Amino acid sequence: MADPTPVIDDLRAESDELDRLVAELAPDRWTLPTPAPRWTIAHQIAHLHWTDRSALLAVTDADAFHARVEKALAAPDSFVDEGAEDGARLPPAELLSTWRAGRAALDRALRAAPPGARFPWYGPPMSAASMATARLMETWAHGLDIADALGVVRTPTERLRHVARLGVRTRDFAYTVHRLTPPAEEFRVELAAPTGEVWAYGPENAPQRVTGPALDFCLLVTQRAHRRDLALTAVGPDADRWLDIAQAFAGPSGGGRPPKGAER
Repeated sequence: MADPTPVIDDLRAESDELDRLVAELAPDRWTLPTPAPRWTIAHQIAHLHWTDRSALLAVTDADAFHARVEKALAAPDSFVDEGAEDGARLPPAELLSTWRAGRAALDRALRAAPPGARFPWYGPPMSAASMATARLMETWAHGLDIADALGVVRTPTERLRHVARLGVRTRDFAYTVHRLTPPAEEFRVELAAPTGEVWAYGPENAPQRVTGPALDFCLLVTQRAHRRDLALTAVGPDADRWLDIAQAFAGPSGGGRPPKGAER
């Protein structure tokens, strides 16, 4: 049974890094548009708080979480945007404070979770480690949107390992979301980490393979860049198909980002 503490620590570090990016922004800067259509910086932080709140309910109050899921099912095309809209209406200082309080409460709940416990989610049930990994993935991805809006280039860190591993583990989920049958065989995935080492997943002799920079793979599975703009190589038709549909997040597939130079 994996100790969730390291990934919870990394989630805290990822959140703190994003916090430093927005903490001193003037109120008018919170209204800057981000790459996500119709979402400002305030929407991005509000969404992170909304999802942190969902995760906290899943860990501490399953009944309340299931009620939230029922609400989501009643409006599948709007419930995520509605959560972001509600939070984005708050004054920036209040939104920042609310986000901080929510993620601190989730941090405490994940650390206090009983060993082996599993919690409901919008996809398959999650362990504390998996929940922290998913929150880290979203924090990193939405942090990229905010950095883009501010014209800031963020340095990749070793924390990307969690995003990459989640991207590999959600392969079959991506196929299912697109109503496709997942391949029976595992793929080999070899990614060049920010430190220069190789993160490898799957059998060494697997005929279907994906290789390239870990950053590019993480951008792909979070749909923060178009495949055409990334240095990823697929060997085999199934692996090639996967790179067109990969997603590490729960819920329906998003629209992704257009190729550079292309208009929506």
